[in-house]
Amino acid sequence: MSDSRTLPVPDGLDGMRVDAGLSKLLGLSRTVAATIAEAGDVLVDGRPAGKSDRLLAGTWLEVTLPEPDRPVEIKAIKVEGMEIVYQDDDVVVVDKPVGVAAHPSPGWSGTTVIGGLAAAGIRVSTSGAAERQGVVHRLDVGTTGVMVVAKSEHAYTVLKRAFKERTVEKRYHALVQGHPDPSVGTIDAPIDRHPRHDYRWAVVAGGKPSITHYETIEAFRAASLMDVKLETGRTHQIRVHFSALRHPCVGDLTYGSDPVLAKRLGLNRQWLHARSLGFHHPADGTWVEFTSEYPPDLAGALAVLEADY
Repeated sequence: MSDSRTLPVPDGLDGMRVDAGLSKLLGLSRTVAATIAEAGDVLVDGRPAGKSDRLLAGTWLEVTLPEPDRPVEIKAIKVEGMEIVYQDDDVVVVDKPVGVAAHPSPGWSGTTVIGGLAAAGIRVSTSGAAERQGVVHRLDVGTTGVMVVAKSEHAYTVLKRAFKERTVEKRYHALVQGHPDPSVGTIDAPIDRHPRHDYRWAVVAGGKPSITHYETIEAFRAASLMDVKLETGRTHQIRVHFSALRHPCVGDLTYGSDPVLAKRLGLNRQWLHARSLGFHHPADGTWVEFTSEYPPDLAGALAVLEADY
């Protein structure tokens, strides 16, 4: 059944395109918002509005949302290279390889952490959306490293709250182009969807607060290896923040990395690795921490840089 909603245009969206405004108001992607408008399912003060029309503060939007898609099926498929770092009755910690998504989603037909756990006979929490049960945080498909999944319902509730309250310690290592100045610092810049490219995110005024702390571990001739601690957990946060500093992650062509350097280092993805993850265990509150070594492609890139030092 379709979902119809009527809501006023707030002052902050005055002058914004209809598709961009719907994206912000209802949490839709720009593509879905544009499709709804093109179908004639967006009315402004009772009149149809196209996707590129401009919103006017104080007017009323009537939006008819399409019937939700059926939940994406979880396919139990073994994930080559995915290691179980630790597990008990409440949590399972994995070392996620490159090319694997955290959970199924529309448009993704590859392997997933959830599918890999199912193939290994590991049952996870049934909390959360059907396609992402047990998932309390995610890593990008092109990002490797340590990740925790809840097995019990209690663990899911506790860990979701911990991520929301920022009591989880997430540390990444990132190889970025050039040499950030200062070598130790904090990036405090709001992030939201890119105004023109739906698949990207960007530093945008009025976006969600996003804070990244970093420290240079080692500086090479062409790049710097950074220790990164996230205070918030926005989509693509590290990639977006370092790109905004004009020091994108090496190999991250989506956010402005030099393809020549990536090729020289043998990289086919961004050099970004979830190095460690620490949290209070849901069962007894004991602090636990897990780490992940660099996979071969990332270690190989560092070896080339070290030889060129």
